Amino acid sequence: MKRSQAVMEAGSNKKAKISSEDSEGWTKVEKRKQKKARKEEIKADATQPRFMYANSEIVKRNHAIGVDDVRDLVLYLTADGATPNWLRVNDATLIQKVVTLLIPGLTPELLGLPPLPTAATSNPNVPISIPLPSPESASALPFIASTFSHACPTRAPGDQNRMHSILAAFFQGPITAAELKKRVTTQTTSQRTSEKDPAQYLLTLEQMVENEYPIPSYMADVFEKSDDWIETPEEPKTELLDGLSKRKRTVYSIDCEMCLTESGKELTRVCLIDCDSGIVVYDQLVKPSKPILDYLTRWSGITAAQLAPVTTTLAQVQAHILRLLSPPAPNPFSTSNASPAPFLTPILIGHSLESDLKALKLCHSMCIDTALLYHHPRGRPLKPGLAWLIKKWCGREIQTRGEGGHDPEEDARACVELLQKKLANGPGYGEFKTDYESIFERMVRTARHGEKHRAAVVDIGNPAVMHGSKATTAIGCKDDEEVLKGVLEAVPSHHFVFGRFMALANVLGWASPKQEPGTLLTTELTPPPEPEVMQPLLATLDQQLKTLYASLPPRTALVIFTGHSDPRKMTLLNARKTAFESAIRSGTLPEDLAAELRWSASDGRDLEEAVALAKRGLLFLGVVS
Repeated sequence: MKRSQAVMEAGSNKKAKISSEDSEGWTKVEKRKQKKARKEEIKADATQPRFMYANSEIVKRNHAIGVDDVRDLVLYLTADGATPNWLRVNDATLIQKVVTLLIPGLTPELLGLPPLPTAATSNPNVPISIPLPSPESASALPFIASTFSHACPTRAPGDQNRMHSILAAFFQGPITAAELKKRVTTQTTSQRTSEKDPAQYLLTLEQMVENEYPIPSYMADVFEKSDDWIETPEEPKTELLDGLSKRKRTVYSIDCEMCLTESGKELTRVCLIDCDSGIVVYDQLVKPSKPILDYLTRWSGITAAQLAPVTTTLAQVQAHILRLLSPPAPNPFSTSNASPAPFLTPILIGHSLESDLKALKLCHSMCIDTALLYHHPRGRPLKPGLAWLIKKWCGREIQTRGEGGHDPEEDARACVELLQKKLANGPGYGEFKTDYESIFERMVRTARHGEKHRAAVVDIGNPAVMHGSKATTAIGCKDDEEVLKGVLEAVPSHHFVFGRFMALANVLGWASPKQEPGTLLTTELTPPPEPEVMQPLLATLDQQLKTLYASLPPRTALVIFTGHSDPRKMTLLNARKTAFESAIRSGTLPEDLAAELRWSASDGRDLEEAVALAKRGLLFLGVVS
């Protein structure tokens, strides 16, 4: 077809189609009704769904197509999503399956595409035409050039200083108005009849991972801890526990204070309160293992005089807390119905509890976080402060000691009060923004082609406990080769399949772990991999994509997006900014810092530019013919 500036074809049909009209040169004579039905079949076979970018709509947008737009496109093709205005989908109802691949690391440079325009007269959001592959082509992935006609620029979620999770933006979306109304009705009914059980507010493993909680090894192998870390044991699974399912667990509210030592922040005080009785069950000052550089009194309330006689170590504190949080083995001969159940793992509640757990070097499975239990007025991923929450929802003030710092008992009791308010008023209390749900919950409510919707997630690690927890099938993999195998296995029996290829991003250094507190700041970006490393990797990825494409049935929509660009400069600048702010909070004057550790307005502009560049990605759309 002829491409115009207003509407452009997103994917070209490059697979050959084999006709089945004749057999061995003979023409079959059919009865009139059969012949008419056959004509309808042939006509339907000749109709091919396709994507057409609507440039006239794209240029009206302030930003490029977002990851949320990609998510909504998938919901339009698989469920009850609204028709996108930036894209026209011809014969969308004929699309049988949708396969979506996230491949970080695919850049315009690797694909031989021109960089996105920056001139004021050019629009950087308009799809880029991909030249057909040729011997002179600079593309390192011929599959992309031979399969897709255009690359559409995308923009990752985030604010001026940070890029937010691509996976969270893709797998979570706002619920529809109809579903919200249904949930409000259900919630109102359940609030009248349900027990006030704190366990309903426990963080899921996905929430814990997303908010950087230290994870016990028996929940998921995603957190590396040194020898001085501990974890509470896994709750024993016995028939006795089944009978205790209606019993409430003990809940402890916790708050920790820290000081700055030669090895970073270390624990100086911990306070635990029993939420039911309000009794302080543990309140202990702790001697740091390294020399103290700053007591952080204005926040911690800890002074040198208070810590001078203290001999209690972190290991002793860990041992005490472990006894409180570890469920003893159940007594098989006991018939007692006393409450609370003595061998159900207790719940820990705190505000931004992950910070307290890291200070204690403790992994615990049952956590409630008031920073997530209540919403920030501007919505997630922003988190509300504890003092603000208490003033807003409890009508009183805390943390009013000024330079005297925080009182951990006061903060722990504040968390107890917020939990009690939530239990008394129901799950919707303290929330501002529209509820979100997994795309799989929305898909399963919508039948496609008369069948119950089936969705699969194939990813590195264990997606079943994270973003794939609501999918019909979740396949964990060790590398891209296993991802390819998993997608190939899932496609025949699922309507939607998501796969993530990470080898390219790993080699580029985009997926490096975050810098640990206390380590020296890295200020230099590592050089790009040598050609002898990149070329075989790209050849393997190209072949994997060809193999996958060749196996897809006709009328399968293939959606490939990269999510973002190189995030390393953004990460380094954010680490510098965080270190600078931490130093200033601890009382260090800017002029006392080394030049490379200071933060200026110019650095702030550099960070904003690095974030804007990191958010850039590409989208490729096509339909298998």
